[in-house]
Order: sequence, then structure tokens, then C-alpha cells
Amino acid sequence: MPLTVGTDAPAFSVKDTNGNTVSLSDFAGKTVVLYFYPKDDTPGCTKEASSFRDHHTEYQDKDIVVLGVSMDDEASHQKFTEKYSLTFPLLADTEGSLTNAYDVDGGGYSKRVTYVIDANGKIIHVDAAVKTETHAQDILTIVGG
Repeated sequence: MPLTVGTDAPAFSVKDTNGNTVSLSDFAGKTVVLYFYPKDDTPGCTKEASSFRDHHTEYQDKDIVVLGVSMDDEASHQKFTEKYSLTFPLLADTEGSLTNAYDVDGGGYSKRVTYVIDANGKIIHVDAAVKTETHAQDILTIVGG
């Protein structure tokens, strides 16, 4: 069962698409959309990632950070990013530590769950019923878009 609204978002440090270490603390003072998905370059995951790509400017205008997370490695994330011109970092949770910390382990993959984390590191929204094609717009609506 995913973490609940009002919970402190678990801290993390993992590698992104380009091998850079990314930590939640890097985004202190900003709203973060942390979305977990099962696998790179699969139909639902591609629709969801494309949804965030297509709304990238709206997220930037609101100073909201989007981070995608799966248990795929950096090489897989690089191919996925290049193939679909993704405009935000994907986090490589190969050990499953982030997936476990956010309680979205589906048994070797991340369940499709999105957390919205406020500027103070609190979870302010949890979406465990993601509609992949409209997900980015759905989240924008929730955070005041």
C-alpha cells in the first residue's frame, strides 16, 4: 500500500539517466512529482512519459520538478529518453531501494504510483489509479494547473 498524504517523503539518492546522483534534497523548496512506473518502453509507460513530456513547459512554468522512477538501469533509461525525446530525468532504482521506501514494490518492478511532494518534503497527493494518457494533465489540475 502506497505511503499516505501528510507523510514525510523518504529521502533518496540514486543515479539518473545520465549517471548523475539525484537526491530529493536537491529540490528542497520546490514541488516534486515523483512518478513510479513498471518498465521503460512499454505501451502504458510510454504513454505516461509522453504525457509528462508534452506538458513539460507547464510544469516548468509552475517550477514543478518531474522525476520518473523505475527499476531499469541507466542504459535503458537513456534509450527510452532518446527514443521519445523525454524532457525530464528518469531515476535508475536498480536496487529497488527507492521503490521499497515509497512502498510501491510490485515484485521486481515498480507499481504505477505517483507522489506529489511539497516544498517542505511532505507528500501532498498520492495517485495509485493513474490514467497513463492524461496523467500529466491530471496532476497539473491537482497542483493548481
